[in-house]
Amino acid sequence: MGAYGVTPVQVINILANALSGIDSPEAAIILDIRLPRIILAGLVGMALATSGATMQAVLRNPLVDPFILGISAGAAFGCAITIGFLPMVPLQLMSFVFGGLAVLLACSMARSGGEMSRLSLVLSGVIVSALFTALLSMVKFLVDPMKLQSIVYWLMGSFALADWPQVRSAGIGILLSCLPIFLLRWRLNVISLGDEEARTLGVNVSRKRIIFIASATLAVTSAVAVSGIIGWIGLMVPHLVRMLAGPDHKRLIPLTMAGGATFMIFADTAARNISTADIPVGIITALAGAPFFIYLMRRGGAESWGK
Repeated sequence: MGAYGVTPVQVINILANALSGIDSPEAAIILDIRLPRIILAGLVGMALATSGATMQAVLRNPLVDPFILGISAGAAFGCAITIGFLPMVPLQLMSFVFGGLAVLLACSMARSGGEMSRLSLVLSGVIVSALFTALLSMVKFLVDPMKLQSIVYWLMGSFALADWPQVRSAGIGILLSCLPIFLLRWRLNVISLGDEEARTLGVNVSRKRIIFIASATLAVTSAVAVSGIIGWIGLMVPHLVRMLAGPDHKRLIPLTMAGGATFMIFADTAARNISTADIPVGIITALAGAPFFIYLMRRGGAESWGK
């Protein structure tokens, strides 16, 4: 779907003969513009939703999302530095470096006596997020006005510049980060019971928490580097899947991966077709997410968490 009409039969024929090198405007639109954009939207949606479900289980807080530890603010600051001052440095590298730095700062501040409580970690994340948000504002103030426009548009979240190199670069980071979460997803059931219960069952809580937080950080920073900041996916999709399929992370994680990818693809399709202008998808997810999340909470959010 898009401004240029292509029938489903044409799409099937183009995809079926993609390797034969079809030379037509429709083939160029499908293979070079829409297909990489759809795949990239699916990958980003999967990364954000999976990270949200992981953070909610690790921190045992249903209201956190992938950005609670300052990941988004740190990644956004790194990307803004690249766009404004260091265009020769890869965007994904700076996003991961500063997103990881944000997590390290939050975890370091939260650790006391070898332990890391959930409350301290959340509060530390708020502080780190405020710090990097202030630094991002400083970059926006100092940067060239022409580059400022690019930074502001990028911060709204968009897949307008999606291409195959972005799919490859983001796909590697997202798939590598989601794989440990998928393979260890049953451990999230134990961690979500509480630290004492998990230790009683023989789980090294601190080690597993570091693995899950590091994997979620890599997933989010890989997504932010190619799409900007897109909110609500990591908060809304895990809640919806949890209400439909239950809290067992053996089912919750794979269904959240699929649900996040599906929701993001639909949101991006709406962003491309609502008007002739390419609306940033971050606006669409915010407009859809806020009222829908209120609806979910009123209809059964408490029951889905066993309360």
